[in-house]
Amino acid sequence: MKKVDVLIVGAGPIGLACGLECQKAGLEYVILEKGCLVNSLYNYPTTMTFFSTSERLEIGEVPFVSIAAKPTRAEALEYYRRVVQSKKLNVRLFEKMEVFIPQENNQYQIETIKESYLAQHVILATGFYDLPNTLGVPGEDLPKVTHYYKDPHFYAFQKVLVVGANNSAVDVALETYRKGAEVTMVIRDKEIGKSVKYWVRPDIENRIAEGAIKAYFESEIIEVSEHEVKIKTPNGEVTLENDWVLAMTGYKPNLSFLEKIGIQLSDDQQKKPFFDGTTMETNMPNVFLAGVICGGMDTRSLFIENSRVHAELIMNKILGK
Repeated sequence: MKKVDVLIVGAGPIGLACGLECQKAGLEYVILEKGCLVNSLYNYPTTMTFFSTSERLEIGEVPFVSIAAKPTRAEALEYYRRVVQSKKLNVRLFEKMEVFIPQENNQYQIETIKESYLAQHVILATGFYDLPNTLGVPGEDLPKVTHYYKDPHFYAFQKVLVVGANNSAVDVALETYRKGAEVTMVIRDKEIGKSVKYWVRPDIENRIAEGAIKAYFESEIIEVSEHEVKIKTPNGEVTLENDWVLAMTGYKPNLSFLEKIGIQLSDDQQKKPFFDGTTMETNMPNVFLAGVICGGMDTRSLFIENSRVHAELIMNKILGK
């Protein structure tokens, strides 16, 4: 069994930031990642541009230089890879945590598919991109339905239905439309989401107004079949011919895992994990949370730029500062 001072779960930007703090403090650490490096960012759409400027995505005081003020997905992947490479961070990729067992003296045994670890401190920085918010309708399990989106070219000249009204849904609708798709949006509310990027909102509103993109407001999908989609609208049910359903309905953290290992969650709909905001320590001694997982179901309150400080708060607690 390998003993470490700190075991970090998640090699996203915040997990890497925690690793940099451990390295700076001279602690023995390991970063576990069940997928590839910055796995969530890798799974973002290939054409994505960040809302944040590059300097707000920096970690470990390593400059992030991008061509434009707001970097692209490709630039972010290269930046974080170079950070890991130049700082020689101890990252174990494609090594999923499978067992978490509390031990004596507030230590924790972690079993992965490759190794056993005994850690004095554990930092959970697992993000929320793995579990999509499902539609809960018949036919959702058909191959034509996806909660993830990579590239618009795939949908050229296809009948595409986009579910949602926030940034992801709007980007998908506009990008696939411009690659020749026949795009329809299904939106629960009366209008496009208020959080949509200010430079994108006029574009989608104008495309809807001119009829280039069809939008059903105050509507929802009630059934998906192989060649059609049935939706409920204020004017009754409508059946549409359809090739693909892109459900951009957001994602949620694996809160059941947190509960399973003993971390308390709030009783309200947010299911926010318990932690001390000054140290990021949970109700379990020496177990810390970092990054967007701290928000529970409120996945829009925390981002890379306002979560980077978590690494420093955790390290101050570990070092007794």
